Amino acid sequence: MSKAKAAKKKSTQGDGRVVPQMKIVLSETCAVCKTPCTRGLNYLARMNEPGAVGNGVPCVLTLPAAK
Repeated sequence: MSKAKAAKKKSTQGDGRVVPQMKIVLSETCAVCKTPCTRGLNYLARMNEPGAVGNGVPCVLTLPAAK
């Protein structure tokens, strides 16, 4: 199979439904969140330590709305 004909992979489950994906947010977003979650607060506390390096945390509030 050539590269031009390669099928694109989709994020789906076996029954064809699309799996919702959460966005990765940084500590600045967690700091100003109106409805803070435990995961976000823990991440924010870790990032306030001197020398901390983080890649973000998945935000449950950024899930796409169900149709």
